[in-house]
Amino acid sequence: MPKGTLEVLLVCAKGLQDTDFLRTGNMDPYVVLSCRTQEKRSSVASGTTPNWNENFVFTISEGTTDLKLKIMDSDTLSQDDFVGEAIIPLHSVFEAGNVPQQAYNVVKDKKFQGEVRVGLTFKPEVIIYGGDRGYGGESYGGWKESSY
Repeated sequence: MPKGTLEVLLVCAKGLQDTDFLRTGNMDPYVVLSCRTQEKRSSVASGTTPNWNENFVFTISEGTTDLKLKIMDSDTLSQDDFVGEAIIPLHSVFEAGNVPQQAYNVVKDKKFQGEVRVGLTFKPEVIIYGGDRGYGGESYGGWKESSY
């Protein structure tokens, strides 16, 4: 499993199912992004076609397989409503390093609730094994300590 940094560009959503029954069209969606134990939250947008254009960074460690996006509807006088979620497998971004912006289905109780558009970039961790060139340098012997 790769280690490194995952950069997530949360672009927008469209066709979100409005959870405000009394005030239709007054949806205030935000996204909770989670990657294993790390959790980030977007700003609150408005309407069923919100635009965020926000960047988030996650540290990737062993066992990380997916990114979860939970779309919520912010409510002032009651608990926020769950709109749906998108689960994005990360194996393709680990292999390619970059997945261009694309739409992922938002689902709730196995029903389509809209789409969320996301772009992904993965930067693998660079491991340097001592020395200034990454191969041990002079601390392990080398040209200076050779008998030739």
